[in-house]
Amino acid sequence: MIDSWLQFAIALVVAIVVAVVLTAVVAYVVRMVAKRREWPRGLVRHARRPFRVIVLVIALWIAFTLALPLDVDVMWGTVINHAFTLVLIGASAWLLGGLVTFATDITLGRNRIDMPDNRVARRIRTQTLIVRRLAIVLIAIIAIAAMLLTFPAVQAFGASILASAGIASIVAGLAAQSVLANVFAGIQLVFSDALRVDDVVVVEGEWGRIGEITLSYVVVDLWDDRRLVLPCTYFTTKPFENWTREGSELLGAVELDVDWRVSPGRMREQLASVLSETELWDGRASVLQVTDALGGLVRVRILVTAADAPTLFDLRCFVREAMVSWIQNDAPDALPVQRVMLTEPDAVARPARHEATEAAGLFTGSVAAEERAAHFTQAIPVIASDDAPRAAQKG
Repeated sequence: MIDSWLQFAIALVVAIVVAVVLTAVVAYVVRMVAKRREWPRGLVRHARRPFRVIVLVIALWIAFTLALPLDVDVMWGTVINHAFTLVLIGASAWLLGGLVTFATDITLGRNRIDMPDNRVARRIRTQTLIVRRLAIVLIAIIAIAAMLLTFPAVQAFGASILASAGIASIVAGLAAQSVLANVFAGIQLVFSDALRVDDVVVVEGEWGRIGEITLSYVVVDLWDDRRLVLPCTYFTTKPFENWTREGSELLGAVELDVDWRVSPGRMREQLASVLSETELWDGRASVLQVTDALGGLVRVRILVTAADAPTLFDLRCFVREAMVSWIQNDAPDALPVQRVMLTEPDAVARPARHEATEAAGLFTGSVAAEERAAHFTQAIPVIASDDAPRAAQKG
């Protein structure tokens, strides 16, 4: 019995040594390749630990199977074999997840979004992240299912579940309707190219960038460092603004209310001078127009273009500030003012009363007009004070 246990211990030590040597050889080969190329470093970072666990588990399992002492209970041997099976399934899932992460990292590295023209890169990045999540979730589900199926009781239970799969699927679909709707909405958003990571959007009256797209929700990074979390179904059921759907270039407006004495020609010259001094303007468009002239003021609208939304916001602020400073310093006549006419009260009231008494209207101001008024109102004519003595004499 002692010899059998000694042989078993020697077999375990040999298995561990073989596993260590094998992993060392593989690591040496990868390091030699990594000197010439960059990608093996990522492979080592994501797959080194699960690979070592798999090699060690396989070596120990072989040593256990070949050198197990005969006096060990059969039940204990079955339990140990089952444990090795579970550990190997888990380590294999770990390795597959690392390989998926490594492959997607290479794709993300080749499609960087910190470039000026990154529309295609943002689309690939968004789709790659969703594919990574789907693959990892699928690997985890398959690994858990494979572990459960190694238990005889679960196998019998699985056979009974398959017999009622139709009813179970209906119940599960009704119970997880909102969850599944968000999952399918997230997949639809990504692969329809309607929304991408780093897109500039306006949702719920808030301006921000798409920070993350998952299978259930979308995170919008707002301009003031807040985070707006919305379900994926929001973007498939409600309208929203996407400012970078086809490109990041945008056109913005700056409006100023100035006095009627303003010179639009001089303002155009000043606008050209202001835009020539900044790198925020991309040179595509520059327009100054008078869009309204009512209420004692003239409304001037300036249209400028920029490479993206943040740059456009800064450009609009820059142009507005420069034009306000120019009006204050070089064109004070264009400052908006409110005009009030001051006159003598009697000089205004007397002519008004005089005009009112002599103005001939439809029902006032003349004898014929008063007769017309009498027909409509059944009023008794009022005798003027100068005609009173004559009326008394006639009476």
